[in-house]
Amino acid sequence: MKNKGRPYPPSIKKRKKMLTGDNALMCHQCQRNDKGRVVWCNSCSNKRFCVPCIERWYPNLSEDEFAAKCPYCRKNCNCKGCLRMRGVEEPPKKEISEENQISYACDVVRLLLPWLRKLRQEQMEEKKLEAKIKGVLVNDTKLEQAECNLDERVYCNNCKTSIVDFHRSCKYCFYDLCLECCGEIRKGEIPGGEEITKVEPENRGRDYLFGTTKSKDGSKGFSLRRHSSENEPSNGIGSSEGASNSLALWKAESDGSIPCPPKELGGCGGSMLDLKCFFPEKMLSNLEERADRIMRSEVFANAVAKRSHRCPCYDHSGNIRTQDVRAAANRKGSSDNHLYSPVATAIKEDDLVHFQMHWSKGEPVIVSDVLHLTSGLSWEPLVMWRALREKKTNGDVEDEHFAVRAVDCLDWCEVEINIHMFFVGYMKGRTHTVAHWPEMLKLKDWPPSSSFDQRLPRHGAEFISALPFPEYTDPRYGPLNLAVKLPDGALKPDLGPKTYIAYGFYQELGRGDSVTKLHCDMSDAVNILTHTAQVPYECYQPVKIEKTRKKMKEQDLQELYGVSESRNITVDEMPKTSCNDGTCKEISDSLDINVVPPVNTKSKVQSEAGQCSDYIDKDKSYAGMHNGERTGGALWDIFRREDSDKLQDYLRKRAMEFRHIHCDPVKQVIHPIHDQTFYLTEEHKRKLKEEYGVEPWTFEQKLGEAVFIPAGCPHQVRNLKSCIKVAMDFVSPENVDECIKLTGEFRRLPPGHRAKEDKLEIKKIALHALNQVINFLDPSSEGLKSGAAQPKNKKEAEAEEQKMPKRGRQCRKSSDEATEDKPEKKAGRQRGEKSGDGKSKDDAVDEKPPKRQSNHLKGSGKPR
Repeated sequence: MKNKGRPYPPSIKKRKKMLTGDNALMCHQCQRNDKGRVVWCNSCSNKRFCVPCIERWYPNLSEDEFAAKCPYCRKNCNCKGCLRMRGVEEPPKKEISEENQISYACDVVRLLLPWLRKLRQEQMEEKKLEAKIKGVLVNDTKLEQAECNLDERVYCNNCKTSIVDFHRSCKYCFYDLCLECCGEIRKGEIPGGEEITKVEPENRGRDYLFGTTKSKDGSKGFSLRRHSSENEPSNGIGSSEGASNSLALWKAESDGSIPCPPKELGGCGGSMLDLKCFFPEKMLSNLEERADRIMRSEVFANAVAKRSHRCPCYDHSGNIRTQDVRAAANRKGSSDNHLYSPVATAIKEDDLVHFQMHWSKGEPVIVSDVLHLTSGLSWEPLVMWRALREKKTNGDVEDEHFAVRAVDCLDWCEVEINIHMFFVGYMKGRTHTVAHWPEMLKLKDWPPSSSFDQRLPRHGAEFISALPFPEYTDPRYGPLNLAVKLPDGALKPDLGPKTYIAYGFYQELGRGDSVTKLHCDMSDAVNILTHTAQVPYECYQPVKIEKTRKKMKEQDLQELYGVSESRNITVDEMPKTSCNDGTCKEISDSLDINVVPPVNTKSKVQSEAGQCSDYIDKDKSYAGMHNGERTGGALWDIFRREDSDKLQDYLRKRAMEFRHIHCDPVKQVIHPIHDQTFYLTEEHKRKLKEEYGVEPWTFEQKLGEAVFIPAGCPHQVRNLKSCIKVAMDFVSPENVDECIKLTGEFRRLPPGHRAKEDKLEIKKIALHALNQVINFLDPSSEGLKSGAAQPKNKKEAEAEEQKMPKRGRQCRKSSDEATEDKPEKKAGRQRGEKSGDGKSKDDAVDEKPPKRQSNHLKGSGKPR
């Protein structure tokens, strides 16, 4: 076979005798020589790619671009060999001048010093109480310094919150109690949140999911209206009274001392809890004195003087004067309706200050074109799959990559599906065979490892290269990313990156939408949309979809209001229920009239064989049309922090209008946001604004856009297309207080809640970060050496250890599912993971969804 392609490059002509016939046709991508014409690279004069591979795997590169510089030379080759190569080159680090390093360090001191003072004040109050209990002066009170290794994590045995320094501990069983729990016990409260009996959702079968209101015996299905009038809990709605009786009996003494809890609560009941510390007592006071000295210095004054307080987005009259903003809300009398949205390739050094102006106010930021900062490695799902596939080492062991777990957004149950079938549905769409309803699947825990960089090293490097404002986001060195300031050897949280792959649908279906439900991340986060796929609308059958939607709406009317037709609902017909304190209770005025809109009878529906029509009213809150098609891949709603309480109140009052697992109406609310059981549709967002004046920032995330989400901002996402997103958390100094506030909310959740455990350890991160920047700005005096607690004198420690009983501490190994790795209530301090906790990010489903009984998705799922 002769090579009919381009002539050999000059360097190749010299070796033409060595590369003739089949050898000259060998494609680097597919390693085959029988696919016809190849294109040689003039840059390396070595690699060649066949035309079929060029068209399939590199659709954005022309043959001329291939000839000028092949993917191998561009460092974005996605052949199997290159994807799995070892020793991937690390992305370059941004050069930061010494002047900027000093400025960033001063920012950290300025923002964290108020928190340090508050921490010291809390600890001094506890020390004063300890002195009063012992009947001595405060200055004469010496606390025992407990031992704590860098690679261990100490947390409160009661509320599971990480302990950073002062705490109370039993000298016999080493039960540890945080200061927050101590304060609650003294006030007579149940420390760390009361236990609540979980209400399990009811599975009424597959027909129920699609609007069927009749059971097999012909009787009507479950009605919330019927049960709302009953006095006793029903349908699994439990009471929390019995579960917390033992905690309620745990009382403090009249002098403020606290006994070790009884054995049923994990203690021994044998002694009073002693006040102990992990760091030398004077360490925090010395750190505060050094920070104060820095803030009075000329260096600090110069750094602060260079900061501008005028946002470039607006002129003196408050009018927008830049194109780097995006309209995202329409709040009357508000100055934050627009979001800062720069272009990644145009970001300059001064733009970081502009970013900080918006970030410090708790506003999201959208950065476009971030993928232009990378080498252009493909994020196609099959490319990522090929990068992960490995040969079986044992024929008896099933390859973990062929069968994956996914979550069906219709009933939020976990299903098992072949990975190839999942990706076929990602590109071409899938439907439920029963009702021809669009099937929205979310891939769960893929890659099946917490270490994204190890499983997908080249994509990991590509993601880091795409991160804008690396001063905050770079996980290796970011001077304003406090998480990277933990000392070497310290136990670090798992902040990502992690991929989230899910289907999407343009219109809002109302049930079964591809969504990430309302939640708050434990820290700041950045989310990049790396790939989208638009499933052709003609793949679905709008007539059957509209018919099913009508059945679903009638089902809602019957179950919520006890009526069988669409009409205005009177006040007397409304359910008098609301979900507070974890269970549903009667209230007097929970719902307004017309909360459920009538079925849309004016929908334009074409014949089943026709093209897709506007069978669902198009959303009016956002309009990003380009040539008649939407350009966005995901619709975001991010709420302001100050609106959180009103948002929670709305959700508690209307909880039963939402559906979750098995499409069961939500009958138990522990925390409306942290439960991650609600998604506000366009109708609910309209009602929320009417009743509470609350409106989120709403915008579309387009391909190659990075969304920055500040800690403490509740948010939800709906996929408009099939999407691959990659997200990572970081800890900015501006939002440390919000992270601490969230930690306080998490600790008050009942045991076993999906968000209960303190996975971030924000106080430890903040303390080590502050110590590091102070050492950088004030190297003359030493602070916390290497970030570790100062060890005791070896002889003293050994002598003390001989006198004391063995602790019998337990180290818990790392686990991707933190909720499955609960500490045993045994004597001895419970220790944390050696390699970081799992975490909940934007599209994560931390709580294990129930497994669907039927495994029909293995082969009978119907790709369209």
